[in-house]
Amino acid sequence: MQLTPRQGSILERVKQSQPITAEDLAAELKVSRATIRGDLAILTMSGYLEARPRVGYTYAGREQGGEALARLLELCVREVQSVPVVVKATSSLYDAIVATFVEDTNTLFVVDEAARLLGALSQSDLLRSSIGQVDLHRMPVSVIMTRSANLVTLQPDETILSATRKLRTHGLTSLPVTKVVQTAAGQHLEVTGVISLRTINALLAEVAEIR
Repeated sequence: MQLTPRQGSILERVKQSQPITAEDLAAELKVSRATIRGDLAILTMSGYLEARPRVGYTYAGREQGGEALARLLELCVREVQSVPVVVKATSSLYDAIVATFVEDTNTLFVVDEAARLLGALSQSDLLRSSIGQVDLHRMPVSVIMTRSANLVTLQPDETILSATRKLRTHGLTSLPVTKVVQTAAGQHLEVTGVISLRTINALLAEVAEIR
């Protein structure tokens, strides 16, 4: 894991003045505590620092688990992505509900006959639709799906850290991994994988075992 200049400065100050609080670190760096909150979290998760309540931060070096976590955060999503569960835009809401249980997934991705990504729908979307006066066997998923233009997506070469930030920022449980396909008719997106909180939790569990 390559540290930023500010993260390097934080490590040097912790080595010199440990234990040191976040407030004192921010004062020495002449920035606000909020500015370095993310840096401190990354340095702690990566095994560089140890945080002690009511004491402050101390230098921990790079433990084996910290190195594993650093490598995890730098992994490209294509290396750990799961197979996406897709349904056709003409599929009924009933078929979509069945698919979520059979495939044990919270999110379905909607495609057309040419495999172009049209949108996505979640179990919550399906639940809300089933409560109303709707014929689940006749209404197509395209009616309730979130359109592709409004989806938050990942590129195959983005990192797990980037995926985690997007999931947290947008309050989502999964993100589609997409690629741009060029055809004579123009460009379109195809979904090639999915990264979910379940995927990330499983990876973190592996890192925890290393610790």
